[in-house]
Amino acid sequence: MEKHKAITVTARYAIGDIVRHRLYPFRGVIFDVDPEFANTEEWYEAIPEELRPRRDQPFYHLFAENAETEYVAYVSEQNLLPDESGEPVRHPQVPEVFEWVSDAKRYSIRPGLEH
Repeated sequence: MEKHKAITVTARYAIGDIVRHRLYPFRGVIFDVDPEFANTEEWYEAIPEELRPRRDQPFYHLFAENAETEYVAYVSEQNLLPDESGEPVRHPQVPEVFEWVSDAKRYSIRPGLEH
């Protein structure tokens, strides 16, 4: 009988945290976390090999924004840094899910939407 080791992965960031990309000019608020890569192989292979992140780390779903637009992004933990701007994110879906906590400079999940 084959035994499987349980691996515990601790995410550096939490839902509601505002982060920015380490290489590209965008930022966003985290709305979901995967303990390891959970997107399509096609998505993964589309990343240039020299920039391709490891699969065995948390990946974050962001309501993201750059200077031109808002969108949803899927980003590896190794490519995220805390956003130090202290500014809310302008993505149009943010108010549907979160409330801005100005004292903490982060978001909290709207009451009734928690798991």
